[in-house]
Amino acid sequence: MTQDARDQEHEKPQPSDSDAAANGESPQQSSTSDDAASNEDLAAAFLRDTEVVEEAVEDGKKIRRKGIYLLPNLFTTSALFSGFFAVVAGINGEFTSAAVAIFIAMVLDGLDGRVARMTNTQSEFGAEYDSLADMISFGMAPALVAFTWILQDIGKTGWVVAFLYVACAALRLARFNVQIGSVDKKWFIGLPSPSAAALVAASVWTFHSFDADAFGFKLLMLVVVGAAGVLMVSNIRYYSFKDLDFKKPVPFVVLLAVVLGFVMISVEPSVMLLLLFAAYVCSGPVLAIMRKAKPKS
Repeated sequence: MTQDARDQEHEKPQPSDSDAAANGESPQQSSTSDDAASNEDLAAAFLRDTEVVEEAVEDGKKIRRKGIYLLPNLFTTSALFSGFFAVVAGINGEFTSAAVAIFIAMVLDGLDGRVARMTNTQSEFGAEYDSLADMISFGMAPALVAFTWILQDIGKTGWVVAFLYVACAALRLARFNVQIGSVDKKWFIGLPSPSAAALVAASVWTFHSFDADAFGFKLLMLVVVGAAGVLMVSNIRYYSFKDLDFKKPVPFVVLLAVVLGFVMISVEPSVMLLLLFAAYVCSGPVLAIMRKAKPKS
């Protein structure tokens, strides 16, 4: 650069404090406002790029709806957290805590759909999110808890059966999603994944509490996990309890039976929950056999 060029460079007018003052703001305020505008642009771009947009039908018209409903998705997220906690607890050898976490996830999973219907906040996003959360809570978590507790002692057969359960849970959830609206709501086609997870979790909880680690219990868990997986993808019908109307009056003895049920579960939770869900799991094949054996009129 020549001397003349350097002189011209020095002679260029530089922004001065007087220029900022002429605009009614100090130099610091001007810099702060520029930074704030830049941050607002970045925030707006981030919100625009990450926004969820889905088509919905309201009053018979298709609309494009932005955003998600917070309340039902909070329950789904809580169920997902419980399922992940069950996995971590199982890896750390805390099998009782892992089983309890799966049951908590089951309760939360039952609430999110009901909350969405009660508040009219159903959405496709919520349905897909719930399905993915179910895969973790009722597919991956029970299989890993059972494997880390006892199935790993059986060797290759143990992890193959655990994988079979996970794969069947994924297939069960995928089939359920495509069958929504095309099957009788009174029945589930195949064992519901929460009930299958409850059976596995209750088995781990019960047998671990009694230190049942003999080879016979290992084979029993192998059968329980494998059978639960196969029943999920079967065509056996299970009663869904969706036709029960809790708004109608019921006889007093029904409430008494509910109270007695809670009392019995509180005495020995793991054993009673195992018996309860084992009975539900067996109800499907038993009813199918009864329907087959019933003479046609």
